[in-house]
Order: sequence, then structure tokens, then C-alpha cells
Amino acid sequence: MRTPLSRLLIATLSAALSVGMAVAGSPSAQARTEAPQGTAATATAAASSDFQQVTLAKGPDQVGEPMGLAVLPDGSALHSSRDGTLYRTTLDGLTDVAAKLTVYTHDEDGLQTIAIDPHFAKNHQVYVYYAPRLDTPMTDAPESGTAADFAPYKGYNQLSRFTFTDGKLDLSSEQKIMRVDTDRGQCCHVAGDMHFDGDGNLLLSTGDDSNPFESDGYAPIDRRPERNPVFDNERSTANTNDLRGKLLRIKVHNDGTYTTPNGNLFPKGNPKTRPEVYAMGFRNPFRFHVDQKTGVVYLADYGPDAGSADPKRGPENTIEYNRITKAGNFGWPYCIGNNTPYIQYDFATGTSGKPFDCAHPVNDAPLNTGLKDLPPAQPAWIWNHYAGNSLFPQLGGQGAPMAGPVYNYDSTLNSQVKFPKSYDGKFFAYEFGAHWIKPITSDSSGKIQSIDTLTDGNDWAHLVEPIDTEFGPDGSLYVLDYGSAWFGGSLDAGLYKIEYSPGNKAPTAAIKTDTQSGKNPLTVKFDGTGSTDPENDKLTYAWDFDNDGKTDSTDATPSFTYTTNGQYHAKLTVSDPSGRTGVAATLVTVGNSAPVLSFSQPPNGLTFKDGDNVAWKIDATDPDGTPVDCSKVQVNYSLGHDMHSHNLSQATGCSGTFTMTTAGHTDADNFYAILSASYTDSSPSAGVPDLTGTTQIVLQPKGRQAEFYRTQSGVQTATDANAQGNEAVTSVNNGDWIEFDPYDLQGVNKIDFRAASSGTGGTIEVHTDAPDGPLAGTATVGDTSGAYTTVSAPVTDPDGTHKLYFVFKGGSGDLFSLDSFTMS
Repeated sequence: MRTPLSRLLIATLSAALSVGMAVAGSPSAQARTEAPQGTAATATAAASSDFQQVTLAKGPDQVGEPMGLAVLPDGSALHSSRDGTLYRTTLDGLTDVAAKLTVYTHDEDGLQTIAIDPHFAKNHQVYVYYAPRLDTPMTDAPESGTAADFAPYKGYNQLSRFTFTDGKLDLSSEQKIMRVDTDRGQCCHVAGDMHFDGDGNLLLSTGDDSNPFESDGYAPIDRRPERNPVFDNERSTANTNDLRGKLLRIKVHNDGTYTTPNGNLFPKGNPKTRPEVYAMGFRNPFRFHVDQKTGVVYLADYGPDAGSADPKRGPENTIEYNRITKAGNFGWPYCIGNNTPYIQYDFATGTSGKPFDCAHPVNDAPLNTGLKDLPPAQPAWIWNHYAGNSLFPQLGGQGAPMAGPVYNYDSTLNSQVKFPKSYDGKFFAYEFGAHWIKPITSDSSGKIQSIDTLTDGNDWAHLVEPIDTEFGPDGSLYVLDYGSAWFGGSLDAGLYKIEYSPGNKAPTAAIKTDTQSGKNPLTVKFDGTGSTDPENDKLTYAWDFDNDGKTDSTDATPSFTYTTNGQYHAKLTVSDPSGRTGVAATLVTVGNSAPVLSFSQPPNGLTFKDGDNVAWKIDATDPDGTPVDCSKVQVNYSLGHDMHSHNLSQATGCSGTFTMTTAGHTDADNFYAILSASYTDSSPSAGVPDLTGTTQIVLQPKGRQAEFYRTQSGVQTATDANAQGNEAVTSVNNGDWIEFDPYDLQGVNKIDFRAASSGTGGTIEVHTDAPDGPLAGTATVGDTSGAYTTVSAPVTDPDGTHKLYFVFKGGSGDLFSLDSFTMS
């Protein structure tokens, strides 16, 4: 996961396409230079102009903090929010709450994914994977201590089955099927995807439930006895007697019990093993799918963050796509990618040992309750890095892999929007951070024949953070998008359909309102002028403000007054001259006003360093006049890094302090802090639901690599062995610039730039809000004979939050290279 700050970084890394460095002395170092399968040139299955994106739901009131997706036989979709809310969205864009589960939401826990039974049409059964609230403290678990200190944070995730009828999940029907024990109060890696195979077996992926921030981006195998168990994932993913870091496969029976099918990794009754395990050795297998025709499982696994390989620790950042055809061990935490081993490491002494043996991995950790000798590690089908992998250049750089479905074309399906036959049998890989969707074709042995691009997420489709995908009964692709905000819901989060639509395409409806909640009577101004048509045809408008099936207005910008308390789906239908239509809906609440939250401190864009104590204060008001209960205000502190984010701490109240941490990251890494807050009111009106208000800010590290800009003009980035992080901003000419956002220079007196020039050099001007905006400071770069040196720009605090532009001035030609900057 990541924020908008790193989107340009992804494009930069994608262009690099460098081969990741193997660990010196690694037995697989030679193997990593050879592709295990062919990668043919990209072939176009169908022109991307033949598809279109249709919005079904948009914004936090309709999708919450999106997590999981399941499409029902009637084409409506169930989708989960981490706070415990289960939504149902119909094909005409109407979204209602189907259930609200009480869940534990510290760090990344909460309601995860959902799955519908293969016989849903008859039994109406839905499977849910979630973290029950229990009595776990909503505080951070200690990083060091005794077993008694850690005991209050022992918990579990629950796999349950419910009955879904009349648009609601019957919570009283819960059948508790399986528990996955967890260590709570510390981040990270829940995973939790679910799918059925063609034999009716339920598969569930689980994360390693381990903290990655104290192992420098390498394997978290800290065996020190005083450390919280979360720092050693040998207790979980490498433990044959534990359900974490696994792909589980079970057969669930009518009474809620289950058995294990033949072919799992460990036979039932085998000592020190769990028979539910189909595959092991995963870190955070967030998404997988099963090919219903072949039974092949495609599973994506997130990797650790090491910026480069270290002969004393292990390989660089590596993500995986695994093609699983039989039970096996996929290596983590001992091996990754093309079976590149990590190095045995003593966290107490800081000394390194030998590389782990991928062919014969051994788990002799004190916390291991399973077998000592593990099955051999299996290499990944596809492996990649933040900087890309030349064996798979079509993928570019990656840090957040997702495994989508396999499309199985049905010639008998009467649907105008189904994907064409040219996509039959393709596996749809996608990327949460780089927001693309790429169908991959392989033969029966897994040899890759082509890697296509359906969308790069910023062309005909606009995706921000796609978090789940599934083909619907009409053959279109449903996409659940997390959005750009973290841990609380985002205005650009949404649920979409990608439909095959050659020729004239349907228009897209869009609604803006001046308010969506308030006291009775409530007058709402609606605006449909943001609706668009791909062919730019003139549109007509039909509004149904109260969802009674009648057209209330045909104006583009009408108003409507609600006089009865309740919640209403206000729906807009736009039509083009050919009769093709687009629908959008928004929820209006009458009789309750949503709370309004903002951070009065710290300012958005404040800079920090590791160990800083940052005080925060929330201004929260309820427009209804009801006093805000500060004990119910939830504040989250999370750390974003490149293409993902981890929730580090949580607090309640209207004020407090977080101790900032870089969590093992250095100035060579692209990271940032995120503070978010939410508050749910108590509705003053009977029958009117409670409403939630949210807010979020970003804090910036004191030091940052120049190549992690948000936007730029004129420059390029290039590999530079003398630069921190091995990359620098180059091809700098007079008038070029790079931009960073947001920044507040409170407490900053100067900016140090690390630059190198083999010529006359130039100047770096610090401007706010525009390349020609107010000047805050200037640094001069002279001829450094090509060596990096530090030059300083005294700065004047312009007050408030701004975009920062570093504008480069000088004579003709290449002025200098810029590596990084540090504020103090």
C-alpha cells in the first residue's frame, strides 16, 4: 500500500527495469539470471478502447475502507470494510449496509475478505474472515518483556459462515468454522483471502503475523527470548504446526465442521503438523485465485523492503507470483523469489552465519512447535522488485502484487459486456501500488507466453489502489478500489465494473452535492454536470431523489428538499442519444449530520525524524450540536513506504502524542507518516443511523531522495552507484523542476542538497505552490568534479502547508545531478 506521494516513483522504477542483485555467494545467484520460462512480447488480446469502466459505488459512505469483494449470482456485490461493515451494492448503483460485525481493528486487523458458497443460489451461505473484538487491549503490545506481558494480546482471527437473505447477513446464523491464532497489538500481515476450488474445497490464505520493521527489510527471525514473538516469524510461517503464513484447504460440512482433503501438505495425524495446510512459506499472501477449470492456484505474496542485497543478510526487496499445482513450501522466511536464500543472523550479537539451504530448510527456532526439517522451498513462478526485473520487463517495478482471477470464456452466456474469447484462460495479475491490470497467458506447464496490459490504471480506466477483483456472472470484471487515503476510507475509493464495450459506449454518471446529511428539513443541491460521454454526445438527465422509481427532475443541477427523517438513495440516470445509460447514486441522511474532524496539530506536511515526539490534537464537532465524546475518537499512526502502508499505533482521544519511527527505514527509502482520525456520532433521531467523520494528514521525513518527487518537468532519473539508494535526478537543465507535496516548513531553517556537477553547476531555488511561486531559499552548486557534495539553502518558513518546487537554474547544458535533500 502507498499514498499519492510515491506514484511518480513507481513510474520511475518501472522505467529502470534493472535486474535485482543476488546475494554474494548465493547458490541461486547464477540461476537468477535465467528465466524459468519464456516471456514473449506483449500481445494485445483486444484493443483497450473496447472496454469501459462503470462506477457502482464511490466514497467512504458506500465502500468504507475497502477490503474484500464477492459477486452474487444476480450481479450485485458484497464488499467488506475493515471496520466490520459489510455492504451490498446492486447493479443500478444502490448500496446498503448488509451487516455490521464487531471487530478488533488495531494495526491491520478487522473484517477481511468474504466468499460466497458455490451453491449460494440454494443455501444463501456467505463465508467471512474477521478479527473478533474479544477483550484485547486497544494499545500497542510491548516489543520486549515476558510471556505474561504478551498474554493479554493473544487473540485469533475467525472463519465463519452466515446466511444471507433479503439483502442482509443474519448474524445470528453464524457457524464458527476455524480459528487462526494471532499475536495482537503489533503490526503486520493478516492476508485473509478466500476462494473455493472446483471440488468445493474452501481455500484461505493467512499472513505471517510478524513485525517487519526491526529486521532492516530482511527476514524477521529475531530469536532473543525477551522479544515479543511477533519479531520471529519462524514461529508462524515456517512452523508446520501453525496456520499462519499458509494457504489452507478444507472441506466445510453442513454442520459447520470441516475435514481436510487428500493432497494437502501434511496427512492428518502426522505429529507436529496441521492437516489444513495446502501450502506454506508465505509472508503476506493478500490475494489469490483458483482456476476453476484446471485447479491451479495463482497466489501473490508481498515481500520485505530491503533496498539492496546484503551478503550478510539476504536479497533485496522481492515480491512473488506463485503458480501452485500441488502442495509445497514456498520458502519464506528462509528463501524468496527464485529460491534466493536469506542469511542466518543473530539479532543479539549482530553476526551473520551461512545462507539458509533452500533445498533442505531447517527451523530450529525456540518458538517453533512444528517439524524441524521442512519441505524443500519452491521457487516463485514470477518474482519482481521495486526496480523491476529484466526477466519480466512488462511488469515494470512492483511492491504490491495482487493475484486476480482466471477468465473462463462461456460461449453460451448471453451477455453484451462479457470479455471476449481472446481472454480465455488468462490469469489477471494486478498491482495495488502501480494500479495496473495485466492478463498473463501461460501453457499447461506454466511457461509464460504473453503478458498483456488491460489498463495501466491511468488511461481509459482510472484506478487508484485496486484491492480486489472478480469476474461476475455477466463476464465483466468487478474491481474494488481502496483509494488514496489510509485506514479509514477515501473519497476516491470505489467499486467498479470493467465491461467489454466495443463501439458506442455508455455514458458515465457523476453526482456532486453541497451536503449529504443534516437536520430535517434538508435541502440538497445536486449537480450532474460532471457526467461524461466517451463520444462527447449530449446527455439527458433523470433524477430520482427518494428512490421511489419516479423521475423527480430532468435538470442538470436541481435541488430537492427532504422533509422526512431517514436515509435516501438519490439516483441519477444519464442517457446518450442512442439510449445507452449510466447510473450513479449517493446516500443522503436526513435527521443526523455527519461529524466534522480536522487536525489542529500537527500541520499537514510537518517534517520529522526518528524518535521525535509529535503531539496531535483533533478538532471534532457535531453540527447537530451534540457534544463530541473524545473517548470515541480513534486516531491511527501508520507508516507508508513506496507502494504500501502499515498501521503502527492507535490511540483514542482528542489529543495525544505519537513517537515517530522510521521502523528500520533509512533516508534511502521512500517513506512517510500518516495520521488519520475518525469519530462516529450517536444519531439524535430515531431510525436514522449514526454517521462517521474522518480526516487524514501526511508527515514527511527530514531527509528524502530527490528521485521520489511527485511531479517533474524536464528531468530524468538514472542509476548512480555513488548516490544514496543508487539513483539520482539527472539531465537537469535550466528551468527544469521537481515537486514534492505536502510540506510545512515549520521549524526548518535550511535545506541541505546532495549534488554533483562536472561543469559549471547552477542553483537550486526553493519555491512554494508553483515553479514561479514565492521564493523560500536558494542553494548554489559549483563544479564538484563529478563528486557528490552538500550545498545548503537557508530557507524562510512561508507558514502553512505548501507544495515545494525545487527549480533548477543555470547556463546551457546539463547542470548537475541531485541525489537527496535533508531539512534541519
